[in-house]
Amino acid sequence: MRRLFWIVFIGSFLAIGGLSFVASYLVWLFVPVGLLFAFGVVDFFQHKHAIRRNFPLLGRFRYWLEMIRPEINQYFIESNSDGVPFSREQRSVVYQRAKHEIDTLPFGSQLNQYASGYEWVSHSINTKTVSKESLRTLVGGPDCQQPYDCSLFNVSAMSFGSLSRQAVEALSAGAKLGGFAVNTGEGGLSPYHLNGGGDIIWQIGTGYFGCRTLEGKFDADRFAQLSKHPQIKMIEIKISQGAKPGHGGILPGGKVTQEISQIRGVPIGKDVLSPPTHAMFSNPKELIEFIAQLRELSGGKPIGIKLCIGKRREFIAICKAIVERNSGPDYIAVDGGEGGTGAAPLEFSNHIGVPSLEGLVFVHNCLKGFGLRKKIKVFSAGKVISAFDFIKRLALGADVVYAARSFMLSLGCIQALRCNTNHCPAGVATQDPQLAAGLVVTDKKVRVRGYHHETLDAAAHMMGAMGISHPTELRPWHIMRRINHSEIRNYGELVESLKDNCLLKEETLPSHYARAWKASSSNTFDNVLSETHGE
Repeated sequence: MRRLFWIVFIGSFLAIGGLSFVASYLVWLFVPVGLLFAFGVVDFFQHKHAIRRNFPLLGRFRYWLEMIRPEINQYFIESNSDGVPFSREQRSVVYQRAKHEIDTLPFGSQLNQYASGYEWVSHSINTKTVSKESLRTLVGGPDCQQPYDCSLFNVSAMSFGSLSRQAVEALSAGAKLGGFAVNTGEGGLSPYHLNGGGDIIWQIGTGYFGCRTLEGKFDADRFAQLSKHPQIKMIEIKISQGAKPGHGGILPGGKVTQEISQIRGVPIGKDVLSPPTHAMFSNPKELIEFIAQLRELSGGKPIGIKLCIGKRREFIAICKAIVERNSGPDYIAVDGGEGGTGAAPLEFSNHIGVPSLEGLVFVHNCLKGFGLRKKIKVFSAGKVISAFDFIKRLALGADVVYAARSFMLSLGCIQALRCNTNHCPAGVATQDPQLAAGLVVTDKKVRVRGYHHETLDAAAHMMGAMGISHPTELRPWHIMRRINHSEIRNYGELVESLKDNCLLKEETLPSHYARAWKASSSNTFDNVLSETHGE
């Protein structure tokens, strides 16, 4: 009986203690359960979202999953050849080359080489050696007093403000290590471009940031003072960009800090308008005059223009003005309508502007047709990742290649597609100091230089395998394209190539250029014929 008593006593004690222990944890369990119940009640009575109203609490998972959809795609669904705008294979080769890691491909190509659109170059039994010295070109026409020895591969326009200060400084520092140039973007020259020590291409957009009055007009004195900085090697007038051609932008006043105010020359805390068109010129002849003015003010540095091709007659009108004035830009940078690093409305990125390769071929042909090709260099931008992308643009008429997103990847960008939210997890496209702090300049500048060096090295080996000893030997027929399962053509057969000087006289006009040529005038960007004659 005594043993039974103690067994019952001890058992009762343990049972009560156990219940008390469980009860204490149940109290904590009621806290999250209560919160979930509260969320459910809110969902049931709110009117904004039908899914949450019809499926209280459960409907929230739909929005949570949407938030991490890009990450789910990247890490669990995409194959090596999937992913947009760049596949995992493309992103990986940038990371590997930036870090000087193994970038070879085991077990053969994962691409379907019999699919329509597959492209390649043909190798030669008689291979050649391409020197590193040949991967540069001198930019500067007859009017230029300070020509620039330019790498064939440079960082395209990305503004401080869109990129973090650490990203800008790392790009500039990497450019100094690698001997190439960084374009400032239309946001203006920042201290971080200069801190990196790299060569600078100063871009002047429609807002004239960095060389404007408080009213937004071009300030010649301020431009003259800043443009003579020794790190600024070239100046680029941005007429339009591929991300949003024909579209201006507004920088909200809340983002205009004292630092941004000083760099851009705008009032603190007030909305900043970036107009869709320039105030300094309204016709082709005035554009040529503006180019000449900037060249004189800068002490004879190379002046270029950047544009995405739209109406063909407008570019032909610029060429006519160059011929008539016997003066013009030292280079023309051709952007693509497929968009780039700039955030833009979906319709503008998807459906406005000529794609980069078609734009490149058109500009190259126009300059040849007007007898200007030897005087003016052509830069090409748009989705350049690999040495093949680089070589393809040189073959289609480019002298120099621009890249932006691939250099962002070399900084550590993971293609999270959050560039326009200020929440870039890699600290590249953000002004959040906590996120940007994760990007260490001393480490990333080496990766920027590494990607540039390894890409050019791969291009040199690739051209050598093609039997080419210098980049200027590349031609459209070197690039092959599969049209369908049984038909193959080279780009020499796919794109039209104009003869030199054929656009100088109406008698020698190619049929595909005749309507646009007749509708153009050096005095106006407007159609000088009726609209029925085309653009």
